[in-house]
Amino acid sequence: MADLDFVLRLLLAAGCGAVIGLERQYRSRTAGLRTQALVAMGAAAFVLFGSELGVGQGSLQIVAYVVSGVGFLGGGVILRQGLSVQGLNTAATLWCSAAVGCLAAGGLVVPALAMTVLVLVVHLLLRPLGRLVDRAPDAHAETIGAFVLTVRALDEREQEVRELLSDALESPDILVHAMSSHPDGPAEKGVVVLEAELLVEGDAAELLDAVLTRMSRDTGVREMSWRADDTPLEVRSRPRLGRA
Repeated sequence: MADLDFVLRLLLAAGCGAVIGLERQYRSRTAGLRTQALVAMGAAAFVLFGSELGVGQGSLQIVAYVVSGVGFLGGGVILRQGLSVQGLNTAATLWCSAAVGCLAAGGLVVPALAMTVLVLVVHLLLRPLGRLVDRAPDAHAETIGAFVLTVRALDEREQEVRELLSDALESPDILVHAMSSHPDGPAEKGVVVLEAELLVEGDAAELLDAVLTRMSRDTGVREMSWRADDTPLEVRSRPRLGRA
């Protein structure tokens, strides 16, 4: 391959990456203009290097290494904040920029340009569509929150109440993070407190109230409540019961 052809393919890769990066830079994303251009150009350089060596399937092997390497690079821009994950779009865009670089390295000018245009179309046209879907009536119904469910039960019925609680929490929308128990203290002897740390998806009030309703049928349960950090304490109590 002539040196001029080598350089032109690198420039094509860098130019397509820069076009993709312009949109990311305008959105103030982590991987912007320079990062996208460098990823595309670097992927092209590696593939071109493999073809220059002229070793059988060397170029295809290098493409596979580029794919896995960019995957690790994309992992660096993915951030987790609480229960939400940010940076997935940026990581996917880096992967697409690497693909554009590989296409450019293969001399596939039209596919490289088409890939660049499609990446921009996805970001520019599907973004408003995604926001429109987010504004649908049920869009905010599927939320995830952390809650603590507390059950005060008779000490002698702890095992039965614990099993009943585990059964009541068996739901695809409820994830039990931890469950613990401790004596109620000097306030009332013979009573144990069970606490379950939960992650609830959807309408937490409806789901947890259903759990409390089911638990209230057991005579070993004295009092129940659930709470969240950002909501007031919701209490569902039953009258005091004597020992069974």
